[in-house]
Amino acid sequence: MASTAAVPNLAFRRLRGPRSAGEFATAVRRAAREIGEQVACDARYIGRVESGEIRCPNYAYERVFLHMFPGLSLTDLGFSAREAVRGRGARVVSEPPPTAVPAATAPAAPALPGHGTGPDDIHDIPEESDVLRRVFMTSGTTTVAAASLGFGGASASAARISLPAQRRVGEAEVDAVEKAVRQIRLLDDRRGAGGLYRQAARPLRAAYELLDAGTTARRATADRLHAGAGELAISVGWLAHDSGRLDDARSHYAEALATARLAGDAGLEAHAFCNTSFLARDAGRPREAVRAAEAGLRAARSLGSPRLLALLALREAGGRAGLGDRTGCDRAIGRARSAFERGPSADDPEWMSFFREAELELLEAQCWSALGDWSRAARHGRRATALQDAHFTRNLALYRAQLLGDLARAGRADEAAATGHQVLDLLTRVRSSRIRGMVAGAARVLEPRSGAADVSAFLTRHAALPPDGPVRPAPPAGGPARPGPPAGA
Repeated sequence: MASTAAVPNLAFRRLRGPRSAGEFATAVRRAAREIGEQVACDARYIGRVESGEIRCPNYAYERVFLHMFPGLSLTDLGFSAREAVRGRGARVVSEPPPTAVPAATAPAAPALPGHGTGPDDIHDIPEESDVLRRVFMTSGTTTVAAASLGFGGASASAARISLPAQRRVGEAEVDAVEKAVRQIRLLDDRRGAGGLYRQAARPLRAAYELLDAGTTARRATADRLHAGAGELAISVGWLAHDSGRLDDARSHYAEALATARLAGDAGLEAHAFCNTSFLARDAGRPREAVRAAEAGLRAARSLGSPRLLALLALREAGGRAGLGDRTGCDRAIGRARSAFERGPSADDPEWMSFFREAELELLEAQCWSALGDWSRAARHGRRATALQDAHFTRNLALYRAQLLGDLARAGRADEAAATGHQVLDLLTRVRSSRIRGMVAGAARVLEPRSGAADVSAFLTRHAALPPDGPVRPAPPAGGPARPGPPAGA
C-alpha cells in the first residue's frame, strides 16, 4: 500500500520558537526527567516531528509534550489523533521502514532455543512493535541483521537487511543497545512481561555478540556497551522473573553481574544485586535475598544515590521478613525511609524512575504481609494504590493484587472483592504470571466467604479468567479512565 506523503507539522515548529532543534531536544529531555519519563530525544527526532514523518508520538513523548505545553492537546501540537493512526493498517511512523531483501541473501537472526516467536506474540500494539523491530542491529561475520523482538508475521522477514561486515562497534550499535533497554522497560510498564520475554532474548544475544567481538573504537564506547548489555540482561531477566521463569531470571541476573565485575561498573553491579535479591525473595530463598541486598548496598555506597540505597535497604527488609526477623526488617525499613527522605539526586540511575513513594509503600506492605501482619500491610497497600502514577499500567495491577491479598487475609472480604474486580479489569491489558498468581492466592483465601454476594461475584469472574493469552490494546488517549496506579522491577 502506498504511503501518504508527510505533511509538515508547522504548529510544532512554531512552539519551538527561536531555539535550535538541538536546544529544543535538550528541553524535551529535561521535561521528561521532571515527570520521571525516559526519552532519547535529539535534534534528528525534532526534525522528524516537524517534517511530519512522525504523525503521532509514542505515549512517553506524548506525556512529555503535554507536560511542556499544559492546556494543549496532541492536535494543538500539530499531531494526528492517536485513533487515526492506531490499528494494524495505520502505522504510527517512528523510523524509516527497513529495506526487505530476499531470504536467500539475509539469514535469519539467531534465536535462542525455546525463545522464538509463538502464538502469543503481540500484534495489537503497532506503534511499539514498529519501534522494536528496528531498534537493534546484531553483529555477524558478514551481515548485520535487524533483530525484532519476535512480533512475527510477514514483518519478521522484512526486518532483516544485509550490510557490509562490521569491523568496529561504534556509537550506532551502542545507541541501539541502550534503546532496546528503554523500549523493553516501556513495554513492561505498559503491558507486563508476558509475551515479551521470548522476543527480548534475541537482542540480548546480539548485545553479547557485540561484546564478544571486542572491537570498539574508544574505551568510552566499550564502557557504554558493557553497561548497556548488562542492563539489557537485567531487563530480560526481569521479564523472565515476572513471567514465572525464575531459573532463567537467575541466569540473566548472574550474566549481568559478571558483566559488571568485568567492566568494574559499580552501578550495574548494584542493579544486578538489587534484582537478584528481589528474585531470591520471590523464590523462597530469604537468606540469599539478604546477602544479595547487602552486597548491592556495598556496591552502591560510592554512587551518590540515596534513593538507590533506600531501594536496596527495602530489598534487605524483604529478605529479613521472609526469615521471620521482624526486628531486622523494621530496622531495614527505617534505613530505607531515612535514605528516601533525602530526596532524588542527579546520580540516581535511569532505571530507578519507577521508585517513588508509591513503590516504597508497596515494598513495605509486602514486608508486613510476609510477617503475617495483614492489617498493617493493607494500610501501606492502600497508600501505594493512592499514590501510584496511572501511566504504569502493569503496576496498576500489581499494587491492587498485593492489596487484594492483604485485605483477604485480614478478613476484609467485601473490600477485597471490590479490589479484586479492579485487578481483573486490568488483567485484560497486562500479562504477568506473577500478578495472576497473587490473584489466584487471594481467591483461595476468599473461597470460605463465597456465600457473600460480592465475594461470589469476584470468585465467579476469576474462575472465568482466560489463560494468560495476548493482551488487548489499551484504550486510546482520552478514552475510559484507568482505574488506578504503577511500579517497576
